[in-house]
Amino acid sequence: MAGEHTDDESQRGESNAATAAVLVIGDEILSGRTQDRNIGYIAQYLTGIGIDLREARVVADVEDEIIAAVDALRARYTYVFTTGGIGPTHDDITADAIAKAFGVPLEEHPRAIAALLKYLRPEDLNPARRRMARIPQGAKLVNNPVSKAPGFWIGNVIVMAGIPSVMHAMLDNVATELRTGVPVVSRTIKATCKEGDVAEGLGTIARNHANVAIGSYPYFSEGTSGTNIVLRSRDADALETAYNEVVQLVATVRHTGASPF
Repeated sequence: MAGEHTDDESQRGESNAATAAVLVIGDEILSGRTQDRNIGYIAQYLTGIGIDLREARVVADVEDEIIAAVDALRARYTYVFTTGGIGPTHDDITADAIAKAFGVPLEEHPRAIAALLKYLRPEDLNPARRRMARIPQGAKLVNNPVSKAPGFWIGNVIVMAGIPSVMHAMLDNVATELRTGVPVVSRTIKATCKEGDVAEGLGTIARNHANVAIGSYPYFSEGTSGTNIVLRSRDADALETAYNEVVQLVATVRHTGASPF
């Protein structure tokens, strides 16, 4: 069920790597009332199975905005993971928006109803709760062992709950069907020098090791400052070679006084 690879992926030289985006849906995230805990979890999960997370977006509970984001992301990446907006209330409109994005009707799925009835008495399956059984035509259910209301997978879009514990379970259930690859491994050097001290040397090392991503991140802690240098690659040998060069660079760099950068 994976999406087609895009020209953009090929241009990065990573045509063999599956790519992904996360779309977080919910007014409560944008208002600050709820802190998102899903993007970081999904990023680490996908990194561990060899899928590159390339983009994350947050959109409001507005149908047109959800449709526009889904259409843009599903055309660009192998997978799109959405979180939020599949509950029983009037503002849970993710299923409606996804159905419209794919041009298919919403249908009450009998297996989704059956799943809900494992958790609810028949008399408690009111119209609001039945909303959670509405699935775009042709979509595959994503099992939810935590609270039973399923997510779904249509095309290359995987729709999951916003509640972290439920999302985790849903992600576990789809992971075995994803096109995975070689995981990215990383090494980190905590250097006491500033970014400006190593920037030129890091640029040279990065150019010489095109398949190793090198990032520098300044830190300030308890009156001390420095730079965390992170190297990431799918090629362990190349990573080790670049890492050793960065260690040598840090050991020989001339430190600049009080400059914060």
